[in-house]
Amino acid sequence: MANQQTAKYTIVVTLIMCIVASILVAGSAVLLKPHQIANKTQDFRKNVLSIAGIYNPDQPVDEQFKKIDVKLVDLETGHFSDAITDLDKFDQVASAKKAELSDKLSPEEDIAKIIRREKYAKVFLVNDANGLSKLILPVRGYGLWSTMAGFIALDKDLNTVLGFGFYDQKETPGLGGEVDNPNWRALWVGKKVYSEDGEVEIEVLKGHVDEGTPNAEYKVDGLSGATLTSNGVENLLHFWMGENGYKPFIENLKSGEA
Repeated sequence: MANQQTAKYTIVVTLIMCIVASILVAGSAVLLKPHQIANKTQDFRKNVLSIAGIYNPDQPVDEQFKKIDVKLVDLETGHFSDAITDLDKFDQVASAKKAELSDKLSPEEDIAKIIRREKYAKVFLVNDANGLSKLILPVRGYGLWSTMAGFIALDKDLNTVLGFGFYDQKETPGLGGEVDNPNWRALWVGKKVYSEDGEVEIEVLKGHVDEGTPNAEYKVDGLSGATLTSNGVENLLHFWMGENGYKPFIENLKSGEA
């Protein structure tokens, strides 16, 4: 009888401890969520500033981000839109998973392997006394193991690359993971996206670009031992800078009709 009471006591105490632990864990998650959201926002803004080349680690991110004009673009029309008013809470990538906020791509269209393209994109503009000086665009696409998400920054000519890099990728360390290598990212600066006839010409070579490489201004060294990741980078840029991505918007911006 004593053993039965001991067993019951042990079970009851264990259950109570499990319930208390569950409540504490759930409560902690609720309390920490606002901080997690704030940290995610800060990190996102820091990446935008870094790609634009204007991030200063000695100044508050929020203060620096005031230099950025955040706009919503309708990717179908290439015009600015007010369809979503609270841009701080708008998650562009998450919207691509919602049928009402995205369109399914055909296999021929989906060279970036994203399956669905969101209807609206959040773009970032930096203006100076002479008008637009930099345009930062979010891009993403599949590499070897993961969907790589990042930004490309364009100069005021809307063709010259000022910065390019990923804030989220899970490619093979030392191979495809070299997309995060500052030396490789630096190779993109000064490259051109569009040819004179307006076609997306940017290319990731399987090899090295030097002064003797034809049309070198459109080409970047491939990642050694990471052909599929390199192809993924080129494909996502061709998608997002093409007709199904930002090209209509960029053309409208150039003509002053965005």
